[in-house]
Amino acid sequence: MAWRGGGPVLPTVDLAYPFEGRWLTQNSPGDRVPSHGTSLLATSFSIDFVPVDRAGRTAPFTLRSLLRPEPPERFPGFGRPVLAPAEGTVVAVHDEEPDHDAYRGLPSVGYAVTQRRRLAAGWLGLAGNHVMVETVDGTVVAVCHLRRGSVQVGLGQHVRVGEVLGRCGSSGNSTEPHVHLQAMDHTDPSRASAVAISFGGGLPRNGDVVDAGPA
Repeated sequence: MAWRGGGPVLPTVDLAYPFEGRWLTQNSPGDRVPSHGTSLLATSFSIDFVPVDRAGRTAPFTLRSLLRPEPPERFPGFGRPVLAPAEGTVVAVHDEEPDHDAYRGLPSVGYAVTQRRRLAAGWLGLAGNHVMVETVDGTVVAVCHLRRGSVQVGLGQHVRVGEVLGRCGSSGNSTEPHVHLQAMDHTDPSRASAVAISFGGGLPRNGDVVDAGPA
């Protein structure tokens, strides 16, 4: 399978969704490439999933949401299991970044200012707690923004699709608890090229709620 993003045809890696239950799609390469508005750190084809409840909602948006940061524990998906989207070997683990408050209203302006600091910190500042899995063909899949202290796998460990990697958190460059997923051709994102992804041969678009079965 191939992906055409307004440029050369790239190989595509087909992945499993890294979760069960219902998750809202954001920043999908099904809508634009680069999906996050930049090709920095091999993110051109990356995608975000926000955990939601049975009605497709995240935490209720209230006056507090508008005026103040919100603790991540207020969100329905904080701490949900995050699963391996591909079979392979764990080649990177980071589990030490704090989970910060969510910023959905006016505080998001202040949060945006801190992005310079995270950008200066490089991959760790943006990805937060994460796991990278290298497949047999050399593709490296990164699963990011995990909850601090939740990672359940170690370097060199072989994981199968659906195995628990950690739990959904709000570490790194995250305005609310969610999972960021990307594929690349190297374990060092600063040297890697992005690899296009699909799920069962397709891609959800922004605003689509993916129901991956029992949670």
